[in-house]
Amino acid sequence: MDAFQGILKFFLNQKTAIGYSFMALLTVGGERLFSLVAFKCPCGTENTVYGLAFLFAPAWVLLILGFFLNNRSWRLFTGCCVNPKKIFPRGQRCRSFYVLGQITLSSLVAPMMWLSVALLNGTFYECAMSGTKSSRLLELICKGKPKECWEELPKVSCGKTSMTPADNEELKMSLQAQSQILGWCLICSASFFSLVTTCYGRCRSKVSHLQMSFWKTYVQKEKEQMESTFLDYANKLSERNLKCFFENKRPEAIPLPSFAAWEAASELYAFHQTLQHYSTLHKLVEDGLELNPEENETTMVLVGTAQHV
Repeated sequence: MDAFQGILKFFLNQKTAIGYSFMALLTVGGERLFSLVAFKCPCGTENTVYGLAFLFAPAWVLLILGFFLNNRSWRLFTGCCVNPKKIFPRGQRCRSFYVLGQITLSSLVAPMMWLSVALLNGTFYECAMSGTKSSRLLELICKGKPKECWEELPKVSCGKTSMTPADNEELKMSLQAQSQILGWCLICSASFFSLVTTCYGRCRSKVSHLQMSFWKTYVQKEKEQMESTFLDYANKLSERNLKCFFENKRPEAIPLPSFAAWEAASELYAFHQTLQHYSTLHKLVEDGLELNPEENETTMVLVGTAQHV
């Protein structure tokens, strides 16, 4: 039993690395599936558009999904059109751009993985470059190759050129080599940029390494307990409402945060050394909740209509 708990604790501590590894495996599998099943280079004038579409369109979709699946995106943007001060609070205007930058960087992980894997494979790049009409690129690609290369380059991916099989294969390998070089350059650049940004963030940190570890643990535990508390109170409230509806009686009061408290707890948080609050909720509780008189009526606007609760 102790061994199982030790293994479980190890996986929980390494969940970030495991998550990225799983994402990498999914990216490799998805790229191979696209290459073998969906991708068919037209070997004509559409080569460039077709190849670039398969190279960049999935990366764009993964970037959008990264924003969608990041909870911090919705915490940052929810209600910002109604109240712009939420996204640009007084005295913390740069904080919003900092958080947006963090969200963007985390959302870029999957697209960068896709581009790296796709370039290392070379299939999409080979198709895209074989359809180029740029004289400079043609000169670079066909340098030292038979003169048919200039006219029949789009057909290289299909092997339907009038060149010898050896020349055709050599040209394909040259394009794939260029793709792999770009792929490794992308991987090295992304790794170096990630290292620099991480080092810069740690150098500018206002807390020590141990306190930051405690901070991360606290935030994780608060998130887990908040979800559990949400579920508990939602069950109590829904159970009370259903019971009162079917038994036709007045409801008993269930204490819930005020609208202002919900708004305050949803704000962005910036650490202050003098206060040492570890989250917005922590700061809100330590500073004291403003217990306003309960409003008789709360209006919720849903899909253009007003419902009174």
